[in-house]
Amino acid sequence: MDEMEEELRRRRIFLIICGGFCIMAGEKVMECSVVDVTPNQDGGVLKEILKTGEGEETPLTGDKVFVHYVGTLESDGSKFDSSRDRGEHFSFTLGKREVIEAWDLGVASMKKGETAKLTCKSKYAYGPKGNPPKIPADATLIFEVELFEWQGEDLSQKKDGGIIRRNIVAGEGYQTPNEGAVLEVHIVGKLNGTVFDERDVKFSLGEGSEHNIPEGLETALEKFKKGEKSTLKLSPDYGYGKEGNVALGIPPGASLQYEVELHNFEKAKESWEMDQEEKVVQAKACKERGTAFLKQEKYQLAVKQYKKIIDLLEHDSGNQTLPFVGTDTDGASSEDEEESEGEGISDVATKCLDDEMKAESQHVLLAGHLNLAMAYLKLKHSTEARDHSDKALEMDKKNIKAFFRRGQAYMNLGEYELAQSDFSACLNIEENNKAAKQQLQQCITNIKADRLKEKKLYGGMFEKFAKQDEVKESSNCKEENNIEDLSKTEEKGDSGSSEKIC
Repeated sequence: MDEMEEELRRRRIFLIICGGFCIMAGEKVMECSVVDVTPNQDGGVLKEILKTGEGEETPLTGDKVFVHYVGTLESDGSKFDSSRDRGEHFSFTLGKREVIEAWDLGVASMKKGETAKLTCKSKYAYGPKGNPPKIPADATLIFEVELFEWQGEDLSQKKDGGIIRRNIVAGEGYQTPNEGAVLEVHIVGKLNGTVFDERDVKFSLGEGSEHNIPEGLETALEKFKKGEKSTLKLSPDYGYGKEGNVALGIPPGASLQYEVELHNFEKAKESWEMDQEEKVVQAKACKERGTAFLKQEKYQLAVKQYKKIIDLLEHDSGNQTLPFVGTDTDGASSEDEEESEGEGISDVATKCLDDEMKAESQHVLLAGHLNLAMAYLKLKHSTEARDHSDKALEMDKKNIKAFFRRGQAYMNLGEYELAQSDFSACLNIEENNKAAKQQLQQCITNIKADRLKEKKLYGGMFEKFAKQDEVKESSNCKEENNIEDLSKTEEKGDSGSSEKIC
């Protein structure tokens, strides 16, 4: 009997530690009720299911989860926190260290609708310091957690739910691609569960549309790490929009699903990593690509390239101080090493642009503003076109292209008198400019039309007011006449009365 009891005791311990299944003599296979959810199986977070959840799916890293919880101390059972007492769900992003580690581990193992008891050792909770005054040092905590639902991570800039990511395989390290980075990606696109696009593709981030990559997928890839594999749900605005994609068989207004794996990427060099000459060379390359896109009527892509010129050169003073950096055998810069030791920065070399390079930088920057103005006009973004024309005129006060494009922007905005001034400025610079003459004549026509409308509008109003005044004056006259007649009648009556009394 003692041996049998000892065997049962060992089996219970085995179940608690391993969380598996145990075949009891003469009984069915029974699922263990307590599971160790720590990666190392060190007993730091034990989970006991109190209410079974739905289905088999569990939340993934990056999902926003919604729960109710009650937290108590194992030592005395006292309650230190409760979302139920507050009457509202608690939410957090799973796996992003927004909560104690025990929660990230425990909730990740739960199903929708499940209620579980999590017993959390201090190593996975608040550690040797605790969280005074409610949680003492090295405290083991018990949480009763109910998982209601979860949502994928919203990667859209507007946070409108248009790009939802759910992580399948975590990526490596911390680096993510930047604008212009060269990506190697495997994509599987689905429409209503049917695959419409499956391929390996290599492209520069920001130019995905050249490879039938929708906007939302590119936006999401900016957040991917090397080796990451995730699913994406794109609303129509972040997919192929109202037009759809005939080549891929995507109808207008379709929502899309993608499974995306980022195999590798090479980051583009950031502007702060470049010296002056490199910035100018890079800006000129952007100008050439932008102009090619402009000629192909790919205006959004052109805008991206021209904006890179502004980012590279706009805040450039024309000289740059570059540290002299050596490299040790571990690949760390000697500058970083010396700074960390508090010994100061090593020798610094100052590199200044010569006058020719400065002039070239200014020339490319001016072209960037002028071409952005043109691209924005093509996109009917008149305010942006006006603003970049302003920037160009700050650099060159007699630039005829800047005056002309700002005039066009003002025309589109209905500011005809301002447009007239700009087209007149064009003719002051180049008196035989036919395009400026035509636009100036159109301005004069529009101004006359506006004034005629105003005259009719205000003229009608004045006529209406005049008629109202005439009616009012006529009414006043009638009232005065009635009063006068009444006065005369009363005078006669008074006169008769006085004669009778006398």
